[in-house]
Amino acid sequence: MTEIVRESMEYDVVIVGGGPAGLSAAIRLKQVNPELSVVLLEKGSEIGAHILSGAVLDTAGLDKLIPDWKERGAPVETEVNEDNFYILGEGGQMRVPNWPMPPLMSNHGKYIVSMGNVCRWLAEQAEALEVEIFPGMACSQLVYEGDRVAGVVAGEMGLEPDGTPGPQYEPGMELRGKYVLIAEGVRGSLAKELIGKYDLSAGHEPQKFGLGMKEIWEIDPAKARPGTVTHTMGWPLGKNAGGGSFIYHMGGNQVVVGFVVHLNYANPHLYPYMEFQRFKHHPLVADLLEGGKRVAYGARAISEGGWQSIPKLIVPGAALLGCSAGLVNVPRIKGNHNAMLSGIAAAEATAEAIAAGREGDELAAYEAEIRSGDVARDLKPVRNVKPVWSRLGLTASLALGGFDMWVANLTGWNPLGTWKHGKTDAEATGKAADFKVIDYPRPDGKLSFDRLTNVSFSFTNHEESQPCHLRLRDPSVPIRVNLPEYAEPAQRYCPAGVYEVLEGEDGPKFQINFQNCVHCKTCDIKDPSQNIDWTTPQGGDGPNYPNM
Repeated sequence: MTEIVRESMEYDVVIVGGGPAGLSAAIRLKQVNPELSVVLLEKGSEIGAHILSGAVLDTAGLDKLIPDWKERGAPVETEVNEDNFYILGEGGQMRVPNWPMPPLMSNHGKYIVSMGNVCRWLAEQAEALEVEIFPGMACSQLVYEGDRVAGVVAGEMGLEPDGTPGPQYEPGMELRGKYVLIAEGVRGSLAKELIGKYDLSAGHEPQKFGLGMKEIWEIDPAKARPGTVTHTMGWPLGKNAGGGSFIYHMGGNQVVVGFVVHLNYANPHLYPYMEFQRFKHHPLVADLLEGGKRVAYGARAISEGGWQSIPKLIVPGAALLGCSAGLVNVPRIKGNHNAMLSGIAAAEATAEAIAAGREGDELAAYEAEIRSGDVARDLKPVRNVKPVWSRLGLTASLALGGFDMWVANLTGWNPLGTWKHGKTDAEATGKAADFKVIDYPRPDGKLSFDRLTNVSFSFTNHEESQPCHLRLRDPSVPIRVNLPEYAEPAQRYCPAGVYEVLEGEDGPKFQINFQNCVHCKTCDIKDPSQNIDWTTPQGGDGPNYPNM
């Protein structure tokens, strides 16, 4: 095989990922030392194209990064003025008052935003500081020098379906840096490689995940209440899975409707996407959406392990930031502020190391800041909510987890200590024979929609002649193992209809429709045989979210 020769470019710092963590790191590096050469690589077609978040933004990170963000015109405008929490039954709901909840759970003073648009604005601030930003540049490989991470390979395009170079092949470039900051989001392929290669999860609990699905609706102006935040738990999931919903009223008569399913559910017949669609038929939601229209759809995995699941964050020459590190506060349903704070901390530690001539070592100052600074103060008090819920159920989580949060909020001490998560989400999947098949109603095309129709509202596109980026370690496993033992749950857990089991003359066949992939990474997480590796397709491919 002919050795691939790539051009190389040298920078002080290479950043992978144009989300809030990567952009905050880029900005802070230039604020600390304008002479540093900084490049940021984004696999989406533009900054924001692959950003999907709720989102109610705690501005703690933005306040620290750009204190005058209001004066600079940041797209952070719709302040929360009403905060509701309901437990749903099939035909009704019970309002949970706000007063029993710890102050950290309050959304007042926070902002309903499109994080895609916030990231586009952050990119403008970064470029004004002369950060080089290259969208459409998927980082497919890490470059090592001995034990040190020295850079990435980005921009490889034109491979044939079998992985060999085609007539339009472009080998990509090696972008090398004194440090490489990995901010590629949840379950990114480079972060996964680093965590495995350097055994970064040793001594920590396994990371836990949820699947978040989101639609944007234009609703009847008479029903619009900008600044209103509603969260629900309970129906339709019941005892089948943990999770809940969010409904955020934005400006312009738009409302965000989202649904999260914790991926540690046991019943392999569970169909997260259809749970979301069924949820919208609850009277509380249906009355709001009636007469409106859905204008966008998307999905992504969410890190839910919290404090005890954060791996070691540093290796020689590189660090994990934001959702690559797993910094989401699950009960608050917020992670963007911690992503930005991690970017700031990593940038400050990186700039200090370069100034001191310690190029390529481990950024111990960054690890220390995450373990003892603002991020720690945000995540430690809530660390038991998720494992209590997983082990004892929703009611116990509200009572016992709420008590633990209250005491921690007042004293800084968790009376429950630190509960463990135990199994990975893949290991939590039970055998199909042990569970009942769940009957889901057909989508009505008005409030609820089939997956493929909804995927068209994610504006997803992949060049079909490239290799499939969803790689099976053993192609026989889906039919030989997963189908008889687990009813092949990939058919259901994927929110984009990527995976199918087709019946043919020679028996069932496993088909991967990678063109539909919205890059949520659920398959990489939930496959019970851990047989699927999500890797990057060629740059620019995937969803093109307008304002998620």
